[in-house]
Amino acid sequence: MVERPEGEPGAERADAPGGVADEVLDQPLPEGVRRRVVALTAEWFGALTVAELPAPLRQYARFTPSRRAKFAGNAMAAALEGDALFRQRIAGKFREAQPELAEALEQGTPPAAADPLDVAAAAYVLRPEGWVKLVAAAGEEAQRARAERAGEEAERELARLREELAQARGEARTEADRVRADLEASRRENEALQRKLRSALSDVRRGEAAVRKVEAALGEARERAVVEKTAADSELRRLKARIAEVEAALEASRRSSREGRSVEDMRLRLLLDTVLDAAQGLRRELALPPAAGRPADTVDAVAPGRMTPKDIATRALSETDPALLDQLLALPQAHLVVDGYNVTKTGYPTMPLEKQRLRLLGGLAVLAAQTGAEMTCVFDGAELAAPVLLAPPRGVRVLFSKAGVTADELIRQLVRAEPVGRPVVVVSSDREVADGVAKAGARPVASALLLKRLART
Repeated sequence: MVERPEGEPGAERADAPGGVADEVLDQPLPEGVRRRVVALTAEWFGALTVAELPAPLRQYARFTPSRRAKFAGNAMAAALEGDALFRQRIAGKFREAQPELAEALEQGTPPAAADPLDVAAAAYVLRPEGWVKLVAAAGEEAQRARAERAGEEAERELARLREELAQARGEARTEADRVRADLEASRRENEALQRKLRSALSDVRRGEAAVRKVEAALGEARERAVVEKTAADSELRRLKARIAEVEAALEASRRSSREGRSVEDMRLRLLLDTVLDAAQGLRRELALPPAAGRPADTVDAVAPGRMTPKDIATRALSETDPALLDQLLALPQAHLVVDGYNVTKTGYPTMPLEKQRLRLLGGLAVLAAQTGAEMTCVFDGAELAAPVLLAPPRGVRVLFSKAGVTADELIRQLVRAEPVGRPVVVVSSDREVADGVAKAGARPVASALLLKRLART
């Protein structure tokens, strides 16, 4: 295909079958004809297969005709102008739909009763001999029709404006009469007001004399008020000083009360409860008699029938035996801290995170009911887009780490918050976590051990 620059007068393009040069427009396509061409193309667009469409138009293949005309109008107009094969396919669909109009255009005898815009749009797609004249004539006809409509609208607007002008003149005359009447009334009212003003000026002079007397009395009253205010300010300063002393004493009392309930006291009380429970548990475990000890009981010896340290060593449990976790949780005031995602991704990694959490917390709730130990489950919440809606089960504390804080660091903070001497068990297969909590005095166990224990519940 050979073509001159688009829009150049006299340009020709040899894209017709057999190599015959097509006529081309020497001016832009009239807007009315262009809209009819786009509507016609959008209507028969869907009759073509995707392979028959130009590449830029394939994305609109599933659109309705109205949406194609709205979103792909420019693209279809460009394809009709530059892609002869696409135009011939649209022309073929048009011939199938309106064979009589197509035949009349190709014979050079368009129907006289047909809409000039429809005839021009069909001629633009079919490209019969003389189609340029049909398009130009349709454009001129549309322009002439627009001019006629504009003239009619201008005449109607002129008539409306004349009516409004006549109405405005009548209203202006009425308003002028009303204003003249108001002006006369205002003139009479002004005369009455001037008489009243002269009377009021006389009253003002008498009032000024009375005001001077009142001001003199007011000056005396102010002097008395200043003396009384000075005495009241002195009394107020004395009272404020007294109030400040009372508030300082009250604040000191409150501070002393708060310090008595400090965190250190709470930690000490918890440690004391732990020691007491441990002592009571040891007493029950060893079945110590309630009687006080005897001096001979302090002698280091092995009594008949008692276990030696060697015997205790032979009864030690394996690190993978769930009974080991039962023994640790049986210690007085034991606290079990669980690395949540470390356990769930070890035991059931294919489940969604929400179901992982629910399954683990359900097992921990049963274990808490069986052992009575304090339990805290920690999840990593640093990357959460929103807070997790979760109701913790009874007996299990659920914590999510804050932004910028990992679950491992939160576990170490929990361990450091416990008093020295309280039995704390941390469940995690992360070696870094296990080593860190071990240095802080906690007992680390593997996640697999907790999973085995939960499997027995």
